Amino acid sequence: MMLLGKLPPFFLSCLLLTIIFIVFILCSPNPFNPISKSDLHQTLALPNSTSHGDDDDEILKCDLFKGEWVPDLQGSLYTNWSCSTIPTSKNCFHHGRKDTEFLKWRWKPHQCQLPRFDPKTFLEFVQGKKLGFIGDSVARNHMDSLLCLLSMIETPVDHYKDSEDRQRVWYFPGHDFTLMILWTKFLVDGEERVINGSSSGIFDLHLHKIDKKWTTDLPVLDYIIISDAHWFFRTIYLHNDTGVVGCVYCDHPNVTDFGVGFALRMAFRSALNHINRCRECKARVTLVRTFSPAHFENGAWDTGGRCNRTSPLSEREIKLTSNEWELRSLQMEETEKANIEGNKKGTKFAALDVTRAMSMRPDGHPGEFWGNKWMNGYNDCVHWCLPGPIDAWNDFLFEVLRRKVT
Repeated sequence: MMLLGKLPPFFLSCLLLTIIFIVFILCSPNPFNPISKSDLHQTLALPNSTSHGDDDDEILKCDLFKGEWVPDLQGSLYTNWSCSTIPTSKNCFHHGRKDTEFLKWRWKPHQCQLPRFDPKTFLEFVQGKKLGFIGDSVARNHMDSLLCLLSMIETPVDHYKDSEDRQRVWYFPGHDFTLMILWTKFLVDGEERVINGSSSGIFDLHLHKIDKKWTTDLPVLDYIIISDAHWFFRTIYLHNDTGVVGCVYCDHPNVTDFGVGFALRMAFRSALNHINRCRECKARVTLVRTFSPAHFENGAWDTGGRCNRTSPLSEREIKLTSNEWELRSLQMEETEKANIEGNKKGTKFAALDVTRAMSMRPDGHPGEFWGNKWMNGYNDCVHWCLPGPIDAWNDFLFEVLRRKVT
């Protein structure tokens, strides 16, 4: 104190400023990254806490699926380095994607705050249970997202993988929790026609027969997340127990083309009826994940279509009267029908209605950054980067499960 008292006022002021600057550097998470007023407002408006407390009534009454994407400074809870289970085709940064702004958005319902996914709380919620995703490669995409989040708390055991890496089972021994994907193209039985010894790209779909690839393991599941759609955008002949009743994308004078929507509706109706009428099944909650739109621009997947945007669209920029919205609507209708029947037996059906939210995210696809050497030059505008916007599906998943189970 005597020494400080002998210092000239100028040097004393410099010393104090230096001390303040050092404290600022040590305590600030990113002192040289300026925060705009709008970003600060959004950050303060989106608490990290997953506890509901006094907000329970507000959240339970809220439509989680009507909202907008708002800036989120926290970004993803994991990285492509911290999650070792990301499939290489979804590891966009590994394949050269440089921009990261697409990770800094969070879904905000208009009427409430959607709690951020908490992997620790989720594992406690599903302890001793089995959760299965039923569907195609986009369903697998969702499972891989959930797997990355849960792996932050506990390293899972790779319990089973088939020869095509389509059926996967992961086990979390510390929570006695099993996570699996039951892969299926159409939910119902479908066979590709072979012409002159080669695959034709033409399928026969038997709407009255369920695909046994997923029904075999159905009885062990406690929670089901079922989805499908993208495989229906091809030439398909539709069958019932009497024979061909129609088609999709066919050019046959004696067969009625009913379109993608009809075929998808019938497939979901058969699948949900099977779940509802499965006597040996124990699942009490089945969630239907609605259609996740692709975002090819300036062409289709095989004609140079790309998806190289780097930020979300606003709600006014998307078309809610599109074919994608039609598919979403029929999935919602079939879910409600199944729920009415299920209520008689104590089973519940609900929707993970992601269509609106994901329609706004053309920036979240792998695009050219998916590393497929057999299809070089083609862009993937169907699946989602990991990490990426698809991680928000787990925010929806946990909240809807919580509503249905409690």
